[in-house]
Amino acid sequence: MSTGRDPGLQPERTRLAWRRTLLTATVVTALAVRLASTGDPVGALIAGVAVVVWGALLMLCWPRATGTGPARTGGWTLPLVAFGTVGLALLGVLLALRGLW
Repeated sequence: MSTGRDPGLQPERTRLAWRRTLLTATVVTALAVRLASTGDPVGALIAGVAVVVWGALLMLCWPRATGTGPARTGGWTLPLVAFGTVGLALLGVLLALRGLW
């Protein structure tokens, strides 16, 4: 009986999940920027916040998504990523309901 750990495909599935998270954040941010292009000042504010959140998610998630460098797991990293992802998901729902496809 072997005592070694065989991670199997788990690291690859984890990287793919982080990539999907970043892709979703990118799409929602692009929709928010499209809203800002209509000239609406509220849309510009929403787009600015979305770009800042997207940048923070990119910085936090990139090591996990690519498998390069140490993944930041301590402290507030995971709660911040969760908060940013949920916020952008809600923004995406609002943009979809508004009809900005």
